[in-house]
Amino acid sequence: MMTQKSIAPRAWAELTLLALIWGGSFLSNAVILRDYGPMWTVALRVLIAALVLWGYVAWRGIAVPRQARVWGAFLIMGLLNNAIPFTLITWGQQHISSGLASILNAVTAVFGVLIAALVFSDERLTANKLWGVALGFSGATVIIGLSALKQLNLASAGQLAVLGAALSYALAGAWARKTLGGQTPQLAAAGMLTGSTLIMVPLALWTEGAAHLPTLPQTWAALGYLALVATAGAYLLYYRVLGMAGSGNLMLVTLMVAPFAILLGAIALQEVLPPRAYGGFALLAAGLIVIDGRVLRKLRTRRIRNRV
Repeated sequence: MMTQKSIAPRAWAELTLLALIWGGSFLSNAVILRDYGPMWTVALRVLIAALVLWGYVAWRGIAVPRQARVWGAFLIMGLLNNAIPFTLITWGQQHISSGLASILNAVTAVFGVLIAALVFSDERLTANKLWGVALGFSGATVIIGLSALKQLNLASAGQLAVLGAALSYALAGAWARKTLGGQTPQLAAAGMLTGSTLIMVPLALWTEGAAHLPTLPQTWAALGYLALVATAGAYLLYYRVLGMAGSGNLMLVTLMVAPFAILLGAIALQEVLPPRAYGGFALLAAGLIVIDGRVLRKLRTRRIRNRV
């Protein structure tokens, strides 16, 4: 089950930094898409990040496994945690704003609760979790809008693509727990990105042709940020924060990413979100708070103390 220990000030600072970094990835995608198609945007991201992380693995002297079973697990993890979700988000961002994509991406935590309950015997679907899941999916429905679901267009398809990415992330979390538990986190990240590179580079060549050098100066900066900071660096920071704050507290990142992405999109791209996006995000946030349970427990404890 998710651990829910208290968060030290340093862990809060690094958790916030991680949210800021991943919030910037949505802006970077939007910038790169002006110069590249979605397939090469993802392929270059995972290729460069994989090279950086393998350099880190070599520098730390981490032993590299040789079993085919482990590399097969890396390949599937790369498909579920990188190739599918990165592609769906990047394709979706051709049709929706970066801020809206980041809000829908927060549904990952809701899917994660459902997948864990289906796959693991120690992850029971409690009443609180059921209420939280219901609130979360209600928020996603409000964000997309019932009219968009009735009349499918590119904008609604983009939103559904990001929800598909959230589901893929949740499946990746379950897969990692079942197959990669014995691997060093940094090695697992390098192996996963290698798997996604083996998938994405041929796919990009097939669908979009040979890659070219960036033609816009801002593309260089956005691509460097996306691969080096928001992927390779973020994975290293992720496992550091995981050790300090615990897996339960890392769920907060899915909420914290969205405000940063919305702010960056508004400043850099002049994006304006519809009011329903904020209302849906509020429902989604409420759902994750209910799933987490700590706020509700504190309220119950305070109520009991007041009665005494």
